[in-house]
Amino acid sequence: MSWFRRVGFAMTGAALVSGWSMAPPVHAQTLFNTPYPTVIRVVIRAYNNPTAPILYVQTLGFEEYCEDVLPNEWIPSWNEEALKAGAIAVKMFAWYWTLHPRTENGWAYDVDNTTNYQTFKYLSGQYKTDLAIQQTWNMVFVLPDGAIKPLQYRQGSAHRPGYAYIGTYIMSQWGTEYWAKVAKLPFTQILSLFYPGYQVRWV
Repeated sequence: MSWFRRVGFAMTGAALVSGWSMAPPVHAQTLFNTPYPTVIRVVIRAYNNPTAPILYVQTLGFEEYCEDVLPNEWIPSWNEEALKAGAIAVKMFAWYWTLHPRTENGWAYDVDNTTNYQTFKYLSGQYKTDLAIQQTWNMVFVLPDGAIKPLQYRQGSAHRPGYAYIGTYIMSQWGTEYWAKVAKLPFTQILSLFYPGYQVRWV
């Protein structure tokens, strides 16, 4: 028996004697072992105020949530490729948090309705943004190992390309419109500018 194996048996024995056990291995939540959520629990805070107390928790369909969020985070009149980039970001951000729920003052939830997460206003979906969600619904943007990560984004500067955000894993919302409208880039290339190393996968 090798020295490493002897140490391993000794540690296991010590664990049993002392009354604690070794934690089982934690398996990463990836595209390959984690299905799309069907629902999401949204904490509703008064007036969409990030510091307001919780009023209640609303549970709704995951796709419906994404359709309601996109027009609150991206300007609905923007280029369709910018909206598609936003649709992917909104979805991946929400998916991540359904896998990392939290509890506050006895309320269990995944996200809230404010900029603490993503701005949600029930029934705020619009045709153009709903279409962007639907057209990209079978697509995800992940690292090669399939890990489900929250695609972070910030407003950026109006009518600017968001150079300061390129390669930082934070997408400029205004930058998506610039690269779609001015540079004529498809949404997949826009995503790659801000999230290098990520790739589109079909689900």
